[in-house]
Amino acid sequence: MRMSIRKVKKYLLVTALCCLLGSSVGVNAAHAEGSASYNYSFWNDTTPAPAAYEATSLLNGAQLGVGPFKNPSDIHVTADKEIYVLDSGNNRIVVLDEHFKPVKVVDSFDHKGKKDTFNNPQGIFVTNRKELFIADTGNKRVVHLDSNLRVAGVLEAPKSDLLQANFDFQPVRVVVDTAQRIYVMSTGVFDGFMEFNPDGAFTSFIGANRVTVDPVELFWKRMSTQAQRSQMVMFTPTEFTNLDMDDEGFIYATSGDYSNNPIKKLNAQGNDILRRTGYLSLVGDIRYSKDVGPSRLIDIDVTDSEMYSVLDSKRGRIFTYSGDGHLMYIFGGLGNQMGQFNTPAAIERVGDDFLVLDKAFGEITVFQTTAYGRMLNEAVRSYYRGDEEKAFDLYQQAINMNANLEFAYSGVGKALLRKGDYKGAMQYFKESYDQVNYSKAYLLYRKEVMREYFPAVMTGLIVLAAALLLFKKLRKRMRRQGGVTIES
Repeated sequence: MRMSIRKVKKYLLVTALCCLLGSSVGVNAAHAEGSASYNYSFWNDTTPAPAAYEATSLLNGAQLGVGPFKNPSDIHVTADKEIYVLDSGNNRIVVLDEHFKPVKVVDSFDHKGKKDTFNNPQGIFVTNRKELFIADTGNKRVVHLDSNLRVAGVLEAPKSDLLQANFDFQPVRVVVDTAQRIYVMSTGVFDGFMEFNPDGAFTSFIGANRVTVDPVELFWKRMSTQAQRSQMVMFTPTEFTNLDMDDEGFIYATSGDYSNNPIKKLNAQGNDILRRTGYLSLVGDIRYSKDVGPSRLIDIDVTDSEMYSVLDSKRGRIFTYSGDGHLMYIFGGLGNQMGQFNTPAAIERVGDDFLVLDKAFGEITVFQTTAYGRMLNEAVRSYYRGDEEKAFDLYQQAINMNANLEFAYSGVGKALLRKGDYKGAMQYFKESYDQVNYSKAYLLYRKEVMREYFPAVMTGLIVLAAALLLFKKLRKRMRRQGGVTIES
């Protein structure tokens, strides 16, 4: 009887523990689904965080005096803070100044002496010379307009041995580098982005996603007949969902494959060179409920100091990362309140402010930084510029406002490392679980200690060795004298 009671007690204890763990996991997942201000710890747990951004205004076409937006799909901000809104449903481009005042509306252009219009355009890019590149999806072309809105070129379906004979050119996004090379994202293309030279000739594909293969599925595919294989899913790379270009000409891209690095930074050869030295995977939300699923990243915006932000269409969240791959802050969400969206489509920055385009509502939400957000942005910038003193102070202030922000401890450690305070850096790297930089600081600290104490230690060893040698000589001399001692 005693044994049976013991077993029952053990069973109840184990059941209670399982329920407790399950409820905590559920709370974490729910926290990631519903809370606007949170981050993730080194252990992938959601932790509360101060709000880095807050919604301050909501803009629509009627308020701006240009008529309602209809299914707007893209937005671009130039270096001088002009805002280009691609109003796809109305086949036009609305240009605003930095104060959100209308400058002009582009709904047609002169093409070979005739008036031409857009047809459901999906992507826009504006160069520093105010030249416009529009992915005119419905017309299956990319339109290049000069600064006077005259046609400078048109990219249509290219002819190449790299393309299938029945290739259907449907451009949806476009960017241009400083050398005037044009990169186009086209629907149904799995080989990466299409690269065109400044003359508009197609040259190659760049940056194709790698294929993720299930070993079990691959085994059965090899064991199957040709007829059976034809009914199975093909192993094809995932399509990109969007792209942006930084000031140095590197392409930042997002894809819908959560399990295969959905954020990439591509060099001229198409190689992914994104730094991933943070303690979290660069995938958006780390924790999520099964009914909603993982994040689907649909847009990316790159700003100065290698900071970049991605937009998650599943929850309407914006995730901002530092150049080293640390998650800085999260904001946004889905809903009907201020700062939430129905169908988020694109993000852009105007200075440190964020613009988020909602396709279904036809609205632009303006987000401005809080004191906490400004502090983090400036801390990352200071470290990037090499201003260790300022970075150290700002990261310390960030820690005071959010003790759960582990990457800020690493930021303090890096600032101390650059200043030569290796022992102090080790302490902060330990707090942030930054093993790589802790090892680096430890090696430098060990060398510093060796340099400091090496002369004294070596002098002591030499004196000790000389004393031992002298003692041995005296001992030998005394033995030769037969152990005779001299009495006074």
